[in-house]
This record gives sequence, structure tokens and C-alpha cells, in this order.
Amino acid sequence: MKLLRYPVAVLVALVLAVALGTLVPRPLWPAAAAGEGARHILVLKNPIHTDIAIPVDDGVRRRFAFLAGAGLPVDAPEARYLVFGWGGRAFYLETPTWSRLKAMPVLKALTLDASVMHVDIAGAIKEPHPDVAGFDIDEEHFAALLDYIAASFRQGQGGPMVIENAGYSAFDRFYEANGSFNALAGCNTWTAAALRTAGLRTGWWNPLPVSLGWSLRLYN
Repeated sequence: MKLLRYPVAVLVALVLAVALGTLVPRPLWPAAAAGEGARHILVLKNPIHTDIAIPVDDGVRRRFAFLAGAGLPVDAPEARYLVFGWGGRAFYLETPTWSRLKAMPVLKALTLDASVMHVDIAGAIKEPHPDVAGFDIDEEHFAALLDYIAASFRQGQGGPMVIENAGYSAFDRFYEANGSFNALAGCNTWTAAALRTAGLRTGWWNPLPVSLGWSLRLYN
């Protein structure tokens, strides 16, 4: 019976941490009112991961011009969003679908792994949708968000380092990223930090898409 107490205690502590991480806002106090929300960004989620979708315009294309060099069709008329996500290298690269889930990427995701940036080109994204949350931010915070995303790409001699022969389709690419991935500081905490840079409030710690979504609805 005593052996059961420790896993239960750990589970209770984890649930409590997630609950507090959702309910305690970050930053604690709302920022001063900024300019008009002229830019509309999206947060996309699935059961375990979140991405940020940035509307494509000429300025965004120039900022991420290296994507075209890797063969991404950023100039295509159908391109409406650049979708950015940060995550664990093994899980991201080796799990294009749930049917191809393997033990080693899961183990690395739960412990420690290198990180990668994933970039996808998307057309029109339907709103409202249960897996899509939209937010209006001003130009200053939009620029800060682009800075945060750009700084997440690891730089080589020629700029961001594309990972050859990695991708799910002709419309996405993987790049080497800055930072290490683990279960406590993973893809969703990256998304939350990016959104705080954009002037939004999140929970104090949001390791799961559902907790990030709740906190975004509570405080924005």
C-alpha cells in the first residue's frame, strides 16, 4: 500500500502544478493599453501541441526570406499563413502521424532532447474553430513576436540551418532550433512565451495545449 502512495502523490502534485500554472496569470498584472490591434494571429492546437500562425504579407516574407531558399512556396497566391512551432527533435521528425509513434522519440520527449523549428505554409484557416484561437495585436507587439520566432532558429554560417530530407510534405520544413526540449519546458511553453512577447497573458506554466487555451481565454 505504501508503494502506491508515491505515484499518487506525484500525480496529485502534477495536477496541482498544472492547475496553478493555468490559474496564475503571467504577467501577474495586465500591461498598459497598447495601440490598436491591427494584426490578427492564430494559435493552432492538437491534443499535445500548439503552433502560431502568422498572416503572410510582403514584410513577413522579407523577414523570413530564408524559407524560400529552402523551397517553401511562401510567394504562392494561396499562401495565407506561416505556421511556426518549436519542439523536440526526435518526436517532431519521427512522428509525422500517430500511427508511426515509436518508443524512443516518446522517451526523449519525456526526458531531454535537442529542439527544432517546424515551419508550414497554410492557406485560409477557418474561424471560429475549436482548435483555432485568434488574437488581435498591435504593430509593436507583432514585430516583437516576429523577433522571438526568428531568434528561435539556430544560426549557421549561411543563416538558419535547414534539416535536409525532413518534412511531412512539400509545404513544410524543419530547422535546427535554439534551446533544449523536455516535458516541463516543451512546445507549449515556447508558444506561451511567444504570446507573452506579443503582449498577451498566459498562465504561469502551460505544458499542455488545454491549459494554455484556458489561460488565454481567461486573461485576454
